[in-house]
Amino acid sequence: MSKILHCHCVYAKVVPKATKDAVLASLEASGCAREVVADLCEMSARKDPELARLAGEDGLEVVACFPRAVKWLFHSAGHDLPEDVRVHNMREESAEAIVAALDLPARAAAVADAAVHVNGAADAPATAHPDAAPAPTPGAWTPWFPVIDYSRCTNCMQCLSFCLFDVYSVDGNGRITVQNQEKCKTSCPACSRVCPEVAILFPKYAKGPINGAEVKAEDIASESMKVDISALLGGDIYSALKGRSQAAKQRFSTERDESKALLERKRCLKELRETLDIPNEVLMSLPSAGEIEDRARRAKAKQEERLARSKSAQDRADKPAPSDKEWGI
Repeated sequence: MSKILHCHCVYAKVVPKATKDAVLASLEASGCAREVVADLCEMSARKDPELARLAGEDGLEVVACFPRAVKWLFHSAGHDLPEDVRVHNMREESAEAIVAALDLPARAAAVADAAVHVNGAADAPATAHPDAAPAPTPGAWTPWFPVIDYSRCTNCMQCLSFCLFDVYSVDGNGRITVQNQEKCKTSCPACSRVCPEVAILFPKYAKGPINGAEVKAEDIASESMKVDISALLGGDIYSALKGRSQAAKQRFSTERDESKALLERKRCLKELRETLDIPNEVLMSLPSAGEIEDRARRAKAKQEERLARSKSAQDRADKPAPSDKEWGI
C-alpha cells in the first residue's frame, strides 16, 4: 500500500507554514496511509535508520521541498530513494495543487478496502505528528550543512580546500564527502559558491539553485561569476586573507590604533560577505591568517596524496596481466 511522507521542516521557516499545515490537515482528514516527520534534514544529518525503511516503502510519495534536495538528503544518509518516487515541493507549489496531485480520495478508498478485507474494519493508519517531536534545544546545533549532488560533482576538491571548518573529507574510494555536518556554520553557504558545477546544496537556504532547485544554464554562469576567487581577490581566498592581514599589520604597526585595525578588517571582509553570502559572525570569527594558511596547506597536501593514490590504483588496474612468458612458464 502506497504511503505519503510529509516533512514538517521544523528547524527552518523556508516552507510556508500555511502550506505545511493545510497539506497536513488534508492528509489527516483523508485517513490515507501517511507518515509525518519533523525534519528530513535533521534525520539525514544523524543518518536516521528510519530513512532506510521509508525509502523502501512501495509507491512512496514525499511532500517536502525541492526534489533534488530530498533525493540527495536520502543519499547523504546512505539510503537512496527509488527513481520513481514523486516529490511534491511545498516551497513552490500551493497546498491545493499538492493535495490534488496526491489524489487523497482514491488513496483513502484503497486504505478502507484493504482494512475491510484484512480486519473487517477500516482502522485509520497511525501517524506521527510533528508537534510530538522534541523541540530544538535553544543554542543547540540546527541541521544546516552541505549536501552533495553527486550527479553534478566532478570531485575537484575545491570545497575541501576552501572550507575552514573541516566539514568535508574524502571516503575510502577517494570521493569527496560531507563528514562533519555539525561543524558547518549555520546560515553560511560559502562553499557552495566555490563549486564550479553548482553541486553543493543547502536545503534550508533561501535562494536557488543552492536550496536544491534545478540548475539552469544561467545559474552556472551566474555562480561562475561569483566564485571566480582569483579574479575577485587576486588569488585564492587564503592568500587574499593572509595578504590583507599582513597589509593591515603594516598599516597599523606604527599607529597601534586597534579601532582602525578593526574597521579595516571589517571593510576587507565586507567584500567576501557580499560575494559569498557569509554571515557576519562567521567572518568575524575566521581564524588568523597563519591558521588559514596552515589549514589550506594541509588540505592541499591531503588532496594531492589522495589523487596520487587514486592515480596509482588506476595505473595498476590498467596495466595488462603478465603473460605466461613473463611468468617464466
